[in-house]
Amino acid sequence: MFFRWDWLRPVLTAPIVPTLGPVHPQAMTVDLFEDTLRAAATHRSFLRYDKDRRWSSGKEEAVLRSNVVHQPGHTLIPTLTRRGGGTVKVFAYGHRDSVIDEASELATKLAATHAAANARVVRPLGPETGCPRGTRVQLQDFTARACPDPAGPVRPVTDWPTVVQETFFSFAQAMAGEGLAFLYTRMQAGRCGPVLAAAVESRIVGAIGPMEVRGDATGCLQLMPQYFAVLPEARGQGLGRLLWRAAMHWGQSHGAAYQLLQTEVSGPSDRLCQSEGLISLGFVHTTRVQLPHPVP
Repeated sequence: MFFRWDWLRPVLTAPIVPTLGPVHPQAMTVDLFEDTLRAAATHRSFLRYDKDRRWSSGKEEAVLRSNVVHQPGHTLIPTLTRRGGGTVKVFAYGHRDSVIDEASELATKLAATHAAANARVVRPLGPETGCPRGTRVQLQDFTARACPDPAGPVRPVTDWPTVVQETFFSFAQAMAGEGLAFLYTRMQAGRCGPVLAAAVESRIVGAIGPMEVRGDATGCLQLMPQYFAVLPEARGQGLGRLLWRAAMHWGQSHGAAYQLLQTEVSGPSDRLCQSEGLISLGFVHTTRVQLPHPVP
């Protein structure tokens, strides 16, 4: 056992685990953190409940086991991703603001050691945080209340007439910045679950998906995160809310107990989730570390 739970638990202000992201509060155990270290020992190894298994055959991010700082009052857990020139992230768990400086120093050192072009400090913050920045972690509890079918012009893409389905490509290209172009390639390859789409006048103008339910570290079923977008010219008509409620109905109907989401604080999705009564579990604030220029 590497981590001492009596050291780690008091500084876990939000349910964020390195390489895994948000997890259900009831799944936050010392074993979960130990699992990330064991996965790092096996090259590009996925944990069986890792949400990224949907997208890749190998894990891109791994904990730098030998560089973990674990002490009473604070824990620093660095990770390395090789994609895009390489990125070192240091997850900074601790209540004192000085933990940011310590994490930045470690990130700078490890970026040089691993020739990584980028370095970040990731700090989870509790739900009571005033003036939060970054992303909010939210919980949709499907066991708390019913999520009825909202009806309206929303159905799986494959249930729309062919002439409507064919408009998904142009929609996906227009919303490439929201990940829809990538999602389209997965749909064409038959490598993801259903995608729900909203259509107006025989043209797809919004979508959410893929819809997939998988077990978490405890075996509890969760609705996995989705890509979600509505064309700018189609906003303000309530289509985003219809898509969201249709997705929640799908998740509950397919046995999911909950869903975890990350939304940009004060962004459209954040305001939607807050208005729909989701539970705020905390925030994640990511800071870019300015690296020194390499010596010629």
